[in-house]
Amino acid sequence: MNNTHKPDKPPRRSNTNGGQNNRRALGPVSDLESYVPTDWWRRIFTSLYIKTDADVIADVNITTNEVDTLLEILQPTPDTNILDLCCGQGRHTLEFHRRGYTRVEGLDRSRYLIQKAKKQARSEGLSAHFREGDARKTQYKDDTFDVVMILGNSFGYFETVQDDLLVLQDVFRILKPEGTLLLDLADGEFLKNHYEARSWEWADKKLFVCRERELSSDGQRLITREIINHTDKGVIADQFYAERLYSRESITRLLQDAGFSRIEHLEGFVPASTRNQDLGMMAQRIMLTCTAPMKPTILATGVPSELREIVVILGDPNKIDTVKPDLVFDDDDFYTINELKHALENGNQRHYTYLDNHDTLIDDLRDLRDQTDLVLNLCDEGLENDPHKELHVPALLEMLHIPYTGGDPQCLAFCYDKSLVRGIAKEMNIPVPEGLLIKAEDSIFDLPMQFPIIVKPNFGDSSFGIIQDSVVQTPEELIDAVAQIRRRFGYQQPVLVEEFLLGKDLSVGIMGNPPHEYRVLPIIEEDYSSLPPGLPHLCGYEAKWLPDSPYWNLRSIPAELSESTHNFLEDASIKLFIRLECRDYARFDWRLDSEGNPKLLEVNPNPGWCWDGHLAKMAQLAGLPYSEMLEAIISAAAMRLVPTAACSVQQE
Repeated sequence: MNNTHKPDKPPRRSNTNGGQNNRRALGPVSDLESYVPTDWWRRIFTSLYIKTDADVIADVNITTNEVDTLLEILQPTPDTNILDLCCGQGRHTLEFHRRGYTRVEGLDRSRYLIQKAKKQARSEGLSAHFREGDARKTQYKDDTFDVVMILGNSFGYFETVQDDLLVLQDVFRILKPEGTLLLDLADGEFLKNHYEARSWEWADKKLFVCRERELSSDGQRLITREIINHTDKGVIADQFYAERLYSRESITRLLQDAGFSRIEHLEGFVPASTRNQDLGMMAQRIMLTCTAPMKPTILATGVPSELREIVVILGDPNKIDTVKPDLVFDDDDFYTINELKHALENGNQRHYTYLDNHDTLIDDLRDLRDQTDLVLNLCDEGLENDPHKELHVPALLEMLHIPYTGGDPQCLAFCYDKSLVRGIAKEMNIPVPEGLLIKAEDSIFDLPMQFPIIVKPNFGDSSFGIIQDSVVQTPEELIDAVAQIRRRFGYQQPVLVEEFLLGKDLSVGIMGNPPHEYRVLPIIEEDYSSLPPGLPHLCGYEAKWLPDSPYWNLRSIPAELSESTHNFLEDASIKLFIRLECRDYARFDWRLDSEGNPKLLEVNPNPGWCWDGHLAKMAQLAGLPYSEMLEAIISAAAMRLVPTAACSVQQE
């Protein structure tokens, strides 16, 4: 597309990048609003943001003066719990800590900015805590903070007023009774009449920014196009964003709708940019405080405020289990179940009912339906211990209209098919090993990859069918490995053949429900140092089921990764979680190739819940004991089951 032609207009609600950071300008655009991604705020807050807005956000004097004002307004004590919501790179939080207010923490959606804040805190020896999260649904418990601040014009990014209301409702929830919200946002009425349609400025000696602005079609948002240019490199970004314009009257009404009272408008921050060029949304601002009065518990339809009656569904110990070496539940299985019961029942007021008789499961659930607040679905063996029927359990719960934890039938069906997950990942530009699907009837096939190769069942979990002989070095060994899967494990379905990657073997755990409230657990890697020389490095069937195997003593350790690899694994896992519609908790298995490039192996919704499993190990590293990991699964489901508030907020 050259700059002499007007580009075609994209779909209004496109989730493409809208030209952002693609190192190419789109040329003349007649309708800026058409190019704004619905989630522009996910992508735009990078190192370029730090450079283009440095005259305000990186000016130490501006931050110092603003914190002086905040302290004068809030009058906090050293024990005041303060959340700096949408904190960016943490400039206000860090300044509070420098002055001895150590109970201030920050939350922001941008991983880049949060990592920058953490790095700065470490460099100064400050104890400031930062976390990544969505302001519409934070991870904090009710009544946590005395004060919540939303500063620096970080309110109004979402496409709808309803989403902005969700932010305020969540702030109301996490504030203590009589807690204070301090809000600093653009003066929308002023900007509607005084915005600069076109401007440009030098960010530094090499970087200059050209901006176009216009009001949205409904007149309620200011649309900005920002072309960032480098004197040597040319155009390095062409990006679009939009911010909702609130007047004093309209923001007051929205705060009242969220439940706040005693709304007091104050003198806003006075911009004092050293460049004093294009201040944009920061040119004139509204500042106000309001109070969260005593509030009733908000109950969600079908989800009680306190989950007291929980049904736990497990595998059937009286039926054959083809995954287990002796086809039956053994002492280790019963020990694991006892550890589960002890962790669930230790120290809370809930009543747990355990269902493991699959012959009567339907009738038992029907009888308990009206007395059940939630089902903790831990039946990863599948209905009647048939792994192909793992999805049957949530399907049954769906038909009985009983809320439950974990993935729904569609998610479990998707992720049970490793080849299907590979295809979805490739469609998302997430790398996977080179591979080939061999059907039962195939006798001749061409390999698209080099040896070594790993052979594994395309359908299955718990490392079923994956043993040390699954890693092969020659065509003859490949044929033997396929035959062994069919003969030893009785598996007659398609076999997946992949390049065997020689780098680190990694697992990423996510608890919660991205993109809202979630937590990425510390990444772990398998330690193969105890293996005798010559054995392939894989955590397969022998490591999980055969105590006499040299693989039995494998252990998981915190992964040592570069920052870029760590961030990629987290980002890609979150995207897969959302795309595959995982729920509440999931595990993502990755491996690095010989050059250190990560490639996805598989996605595990409803991963192993046992006390010594990979998920529990990651949770332990995150400071979550086994009982708290189980509680986090229950809490994630409860939060997910709370329906989004149906709002009918009108904007002037």
